[in-house]
Amino acid sequence: MSLRGRACIVGAFEHPTRKAPDKSVAQLHAEVAFGALQDAGLTKADVDGYFCAGDAPGMGPLAMADYLGLDRLSHVDSTDIGGSSYLAHVAHAAAAIALGRCNIALITLAGRPRSEGQATGTGARAQNPTVPDDPFEIPMGRTVAGSYALCAMRHMHEFGTTSEDLAWIKVAASQHAQHNPHAMLKKPVTVEEVVNSPMVADPLHRLDCCVISDGGGALIVARPEIARSLKRPVVTVRGTGESIKGQFGGYPDLTFSGARFSGARAFAEAGVTPADIRYASIYDSFTITVLIQLEDLGFCAKGEGGRFVRDGNLISGVGRLPFNTDGGGLCNNHPANRGGMTKVIEAVRQLRGEAHPAVQVPDCGLALAHGTGGLLGHRHGSATLIMERE
Repeated sequence: MSLRGRACIVGAFEHPTRKAPDKSVAQLHAEVAFGALQDAGLTKADVDGYFCAGDAPGMGPLAMADYLGLDRLSHVDSTDIGGSSYLAHVAHAAAAIALGRCNIALITLAGRPRSEGQATGTGARAQNPTVPDDPFEIPMGRTVAGSYALCAMRHMHEFGTTSEDLAWIKVAASQHAQHNPHAMLKKPVTVEEVVNSPMVADPLHRLDCCVISDGGGALIVARPEIARSLKRPVVTVRGTGESIKGQFGGYPDLTFSGARFSGARAFAEAGVTPADIRYASIYDSFTITVLIQLEDLGFCAKGEGGRFVRDGNLISGVGRLPFNTDGGGLCNNHPANRGGMTKVIEAVRQLRGEAHPAVQVPDCGLALAHGTGGLLGHRHGSATLIMERE
């Protein structure tokens, strides 16, 4: 069953805080839910579907539905594929709506990694004997930053990509973040500043890494006829795709991501091509994440990502593919270390014409949002959404 046109995003809200030592995770979920409902012009009494992932405390929807006072639910979903979960939730909500299981779905994300003292992933995590890969990988020193550095180094080896190429991605994000009053890193940076920042995991520098922030976000997905009855611009879900990429039996290719599969499925369902996209929200846990996903989504050929991002090609008003106009995870925020939610939120802003005037894409009628969950260098989930303004 195609989900094209079967549901609309009617509410979107990003928590303004980047550090919340005085709030619980559950409270942050409640605050973003309230914000999204206000944005849509709805109340919690209208919600009959609820979606959350591993960031939600307790037993996910069981705990959070009760905490939020959602007592009319006919459908819940706690799919967890890391930072890509919330894009998958939009697709799952559209499917549930198409099947008549619910009419108005709420999706929430929230977390407090900054207040809890988490740092860039340069330290090995404690081994969990119940996780099948940990006994084999943790003793070898697997880290978050190291996993992405492997991808960057391999891409450089095979295609000649440079640190300067990756730096252009950070430069573009910083050019956008300067216009976002909530962004953690508002100062524009140069290519030289990125490549001269301290090395974290060769070849990734400190400024190649995303920020760590508290906060969260929420979305409301509704039946199209309900969306058209509300006093908000209508953003329709046009194409969706999901995938998981693993180790391929010990023979992985580090130069591509699951976006190769999820993107193809989303474009096929939407009936459009990458050339039709006016704006793209691309998951940016590290600069290399963006470059590889741009290739895999079809915005350029494999190995051409470095050339594609050079000279400000991702900067709104300058390049041909404006990306992450809120500053993204590299400069704005990365709540709960799961950046997929904010990718959808900024795409919705662009389609509604509600992004900052300095970065708003003129006549933005078709946008893409893509998320990755897990680690690019060993196993991860990918989810892609294509949305259009009605």
